[in-house]
Amino acid sequence: MSELEVVTFTPEPSQFAWTFGGAPPIMKVRPGSVLELWTEDCFGGRVRSSDDRVSVVCEIPFFNPQTGPFYVEGAEPGDTLAVHFVSIEPSRDWAVSTTVPLFGALTSTRLTPTLQDPLPERVWMWELDRGLRTCRFSALDSDHTISLPMDPMHGTVGVAPANLEALSALTPAAHGGNMDTPEMRAGITCYLGVNVEGALLSLGDGHARQGEGETCGVAAECAMDTVVLIELIKNRSTPWPRLESDDYIMSTGSARPLEDAFRIAQMDLIDWVVSDHGLSRLDAYQLLTQIVESPLANVCDTNYTSLAKVRKKWLPDRRGSLIDVHARLRDSSRRYLAGR
Repeated sequence: MSELEVVTFTPEPSQFAWTFGGAPPIMKVRPGSVLELWTEDCFGGRVRSSDDRVSVVCEIPFFNPQTGPFYVEGAEPGDTLAVHFVSIEPSRDWAVSTTVPLFGALTSTRLTPTLQDPLPERVWMWELDRGLRTCRFSALDSDHTISLPMDPMHGTVGVAPANLEALSALTPAAHGGNMDTPEMRAGITCYLGVNVEGALLSLGDGHARQGEGETCGVAAECAMDTVVLIELIKNRSTPWPRLESDDYIMSTGSARPLEDAFRIAQMDLIDWVVSDHGLSRLDAYQLLTQIVESPLANVCDTNYTSLAKVRKKWLPDRRGSLIDVHARLRDSSRRYLAGR
């Protein structure tokens, strides 16, 4: 534990970033550091009861406040930043979900206008039992209630985009951002390609749980106490965000239409298997066709996000610069948790 440098940071409201790119770094951190962070929910903590309406208490475009960005010393374009999620824990005993006018997968939106009226605004308050690790749903129009397993995750993690771009924290793309995949939970390592000096890492948008697709556009949104480990892999490019668990490697793709997001994720996973596991492109294409899993992340954001994931035990042994990164970060995570 003594060799791990621990940085603790809780942002003031004035310190949140609302974009990836275009925001100055909040502090510098070194590779190998542990970051103990607090993140606010996607509404900036303004939706706190069933009487609060997003259209009244929130202001466009100030959604998804990000904790960061953090300047990672030594990070340069062409490197890869590894972000390992040690723990993700709700910091309040409630989460909130809503319907938002002109937002969501099953309603008229600004990008897909129709003659339908916008859905009415409704607010569901989710009761969190952090001891039992449950999220309690209570229906608004009946007496139905159910306690579901808590599955905390971060909807948003990313670095500054390439080409001097500044993208809304609502937008997922090659830099990461608002991917909204339930796979971004504790125990996962996320690999992000560095586009600018210092990488400029930010994260936020905590969810107590979320189904695949985030269909209505809003998960069980909550503030989080999150711990991440960061590492830098020099001279290793990562074109799209990639994830690794103990059992899987995963690629993401974010685009519209959804089929393009699907193709990006599948193609990136093929390229990963070719470069790190030694298969030819056509052999990788054939094998992954039969064993790949393709969960949806979101179908409601400005770009949709699709995943392609494969069990590591079904691939040839890994080689190259990522061969033991996840395993080393998992070991550091265990040592950090044991020393708390």
